[in-house]
Amino acid sequence: MSVSEENMKEAEGGLGETIKVIIQALVLALVVRSLLFQPFSIPSGSMKSTLLVGDYLFVSKYSYGYSRYSLPFGPPLFSGRILADEPERGDVVVFKLPRDNSTDYIKRVIGLPGDKIQMIEGQLHINGTAVAREKVEDFIETMDNGKKRRVARYRETLPGGVSYDTLDIETTYLDNTPVYEVPEGHYFMMGDNRDNSTDSRVLTSVGYVPFENLVGKAQVIFFSIGDKKSPWQVWTWPESARWDRWFTGI
Repeated sequence: MSVSEENMKEAEGGLGETIKVIIQALVLALVVRSLLFQPFSIPSGSMKSTLLVGDYLFVSKYSYGYSRYSLPFGPPLFSGRILADEPERGDVVVFKLPRDNSTDYIKRVIGLPGDKIQMIEGQLHINGTAVAREKVEDFIETMDNGKKRRVARYRETLPGGVSYDTLDIETTYLDNTPVYEVPEGHYFMMGDNRDNSTDSRVLTSVGYVPFENLVGKAQVIFFSIGDKKSPWQVWTWPESARWDRWFTGI
């Protein structure tokens, strides 16, 4: 065998190994994304002040078991959930929007199957009882024009003990609602930014979320950057990265 033939075979063998490694890496990434963790970014302010625009977080896919939406593009390979485990009141959850089953939303689980949910003068009521809340330090919000404003913030504590902060910007039609009765097999989702969240209170847009539509539970913020900067703009990190939010639990 000539030297050139040997070199060609080595090159072909090296290319084959490279392709093999790439395929293995892609399969591993698919398994991790489908069964363990999936990254998401926050594009809107509906979960302020818990989650901010520019937060990047990991969602655990195993927390509630697996449905068709655990897989990329949600192929209808099966219905319902495998290894199902129901969410708890207060969980922050990524789910597929019921009206199109493709758009990802992230909200907090407020109502469980059979619950009656109502907003009265801006205060949440569950099964006829007002949810405890107390005024805490205002949230300082930066507007698109760069100006800052103070927004009233309340610490809300759900039945079961989960506490979190909500924002109260102004009086809207969502501050006073009819009673919502959560159907079996569904959940009632709300954003923490109560006056700037399209959620289960708007039945024509979100409404009650089927258990099957849950993608996973938001677990940790692994990266956060402000000023509408992108993560790949490393040179902006010193000024724009929110270092205090990196690797914080949700």
